Amino acid sequence: MSTTRKTRIGMTGLCLGIALLAGFASAAGVFFRGDGATAAAVSLRGEHTTYATTGVYRYNAERLVAEGVGWDIVTLFVAVPALLGALPFLARGSLRGRLFAAGLLGYLFYQYLMYALMWAFGPLFLVFVALYSASLVGVVWIASTIPLAELAAGASERFPRRGMATFSLAMAALLVLMWTQRIATGLSGQLQGLLHGQPTLVVQALDLGLIVPLAVFTGVALLQRRPAGYLLSSLFVVKGFTMAVAIAAMLLSAWAVEGALEVVPLAIFTAAAVVALLLGAGIFGAVAEPAMRAGGPTERSRRAASPGPVAPPARHVGAPAPG
Repeated sequence: MSTTRKTRIGMTGLCLGIALLAGFASAAGVFFRGDGATAAAVSLRGEHTTYATTGVYRYNAERLVAEGVGWDIVTLFVAVPALLGALPFLARGSLRGRLFAAGLLGYLFYQYLMYALMWAFGPLFLVFVALYSASLVGVVWIASTIPLAELAAGASERFPRRGMATFSLAMAALLVLMWTQRIATGLSGQLQGLLHGQPTLVVQALDLGLIVPLAVFTGVALLQRRPAGYLLSSLFVVKGFTMAVAIAAMLLSAWAVEGALEVVPLAIFTAAAVVALLLGAGIFGAVAEPAMRAGGPTERSRRAASPGPVAPPARHVGAPAPG
């Protein structure tokens, strides 16, 4: 499916606005986190929690604020520059550019949906709502311009289909294993250090309700060579890489505050980031740009289709030459 100039300008403008707003929100989280002042409190469920009392994330548990700052650092210095860098390719109608931008928007949708639901009400609430809603619109809009059949048919044999399917299913299984154990712990009544002052498990609800089903569908669709699998894998690998890097940064940030490093999760998600990076290089290297773009053929295809110079009509032997 070709993209018109109006569509390309619209998608580029939307992504630019999202990048600038995400830069503002993440910079506020990094540089206006407060002076570190805290206060202890006990929830109605008897969970002892230390809360931040200053900064844009005040009234949230100190552990959550530390993780949030780590996530904001990755968004500010990795995701936002990457989205800005994708804008010229998006403006040209590049298929790879659209897939890459949609993956980054998927990452921002997940982050700011979680922020809107998880953070205590504060000055950035409407910014979070605007970001996750605009990012979702961007994902759907960009995906609607990508021809699934052409994407699947144009992917070369170097497309890491089995590797990406394995990665998707493995990440789904990992999340299920991690979060069902945590949920079981909470249901047994051991809430200390589990809810961090929140009324419920927001991260687990979003991961088990959104990420796991999409990851499983992506893996199965790839194994069955369905066109939707090629689209979702391109988006999922970008989101998976940025999210794995963000989780590693969150663990390191929490370590700086609490003094205890969770080595096993850090190793798992660092490895996941490396695998996603390698798979992403293979996926985007195997995706072919369509010959037709922006509603018409490329310059090379126009030259190939041109009949060339017209030869003069042949002259019969013995016929007099023109005077």
